[in-house]
Amino acid sequence: MKIKFLSINFSLLLIFSAVSGQDVIYNLNECIRIGLERNFSLLIARNSEAIAKNNYTIGNAGFLPSLDLTGRHNGSVNDIERNFEDGSQTTSDNEYNTTSSAGLSLGLTIFNGFNVLTTYRKLDELKQIGELNTQMEIENLLSDIIVGYYGYIQQVQLSKNLKYAVALSKERLRIDEDRYLLGSSSKLQVLQSRVYLNADSSRLSRQLEVVHAAQIRLNELMAVEDLSLNFTTSDTSITVNPELLFEKLMDETLVKNTGLQLSAKNKIISEYDYKLVVSRSYPYLTASTGYNYSFNTFYPSETKNQKTNGLNYGLTFGVNIFDGFNQRRSIRNSSIDIKNKELQYLEIEQGVKADLITIYSAYRNYLRLIALETQNLQTATENLEIAMERYRLGNLSGIDLREVQKSLLDARESLLSVESLAKLAEISLLLISGNIMNYF
Repeated sequence: MKIKFLSINFSLLLIFSAVSGQDVIYNLNECIRIGLERNFSLLIARNSEAIAKNNYTIGNAGFLPSLDLTGRHNGSVNDIERNFEDGSQTTSDNEYNTTSSAGLSLGLTIFNGFNVLTTYRKLDELKQIGELNTQMEIENLLSDIIVGYYGYIQQVQLSKNLKYAVALSKERLRIDEDRYLLGSSSKLQVLQSRVYLNADSSRLSRQLEVVHAAQIRLNELMAVEDLSLNFTTSDTSITVNPELLFEKLMDETLVKNTGLQLSAKNKIISEYDYKLVVSRSYPYLTASTGYNYSFNTFYPSETKNQKTNGLNYGLTFGVNIFDGFNQRRSIRNSSIDIKNKELQYLEIEQGVKADLITIYSAYRNYLRLIALETQNLQTATENLEIAMERYRLGNLSGIDLREVQKSLLDARESLLSVESLAKLAEISLLLISGNIMNYF
């Protein structure tokens, strides 16, 4: 028993020494700032947004003409036999002919059933969707960092609670050892107190590992190079905003929720896709012009070479008369897709409302529980003070003291748990309502 007790305390000493060597102190804004600068998922989202912005051009939509420059050179070597009507015949071996040509062509779509204008507007919507996707990634990242930040604080507070438990167990062991030396207590009582101390020390050791895991998780969200970096936070407790109002949150959710905004944009995209399909039913008109140059050589021949150059131009008018009813099918499918996007929006809106109602109900309940658990903690603290005094005087058994001690530790853990759940509900409400950026 003695060896086990020493080994446990030695392991605690190593962990405490690692924690005490911390020199990095973070506050919540600092964690968010680092995460916004380094997080890999956010960087990917921003790159995707940049691609959508690059695609939003009049050239990509088809407003601008196309200009092509071509050049070509080819030759041939042939043996030719010519037979004439009068029965005569001529032969020519190794006739060598070459052709060099160059051309410059310009093409422009004059009308294509409003396809170009619709495409340009669709590209604008896709750019805005890229921005909304980045915004959603930022909001989710902020939510994760805030949850991770306060989750780390919760685990630190739980470890402090267990440190207090170890301190109480040490004090109890000291009292029992003094009593044993004076002959007023048994060896069994000392051994039992030592068992309690070992159990509390073991729990503390496991909790410190949980604290370290919470550190690693927060470092990962911030994309810190050294994921095992030890740090402390400037905040030491979890504070919950008790003034969130349901009606205001609901109004803001219907306007600012990023998921709803994305769903609305997807509906607009489907409407543009419908117009693009319909545009194929319209006639189209294109214009083209160009300049061509060619140079031909002939050997052996009476004509040594030939040059040709000139300007060409043309207008092309067309309309699809019949395509196997594929156009009609595409229009019907596009109409169905628009209806699906409307239904998806209503489904997302209903889900968001349900989440808001559920989380807000839990949020209000947690606020009531915080007041109750705070009062319970005060009572448990007073009980322990009285119990410790009675135990010193020999008027309380060891089992009863342990129960009082456990009640205090449980009360602190319950309060920390409720505060953490209330904070999580607060973060979720701000995320749903589009107000998570208020933390930064």
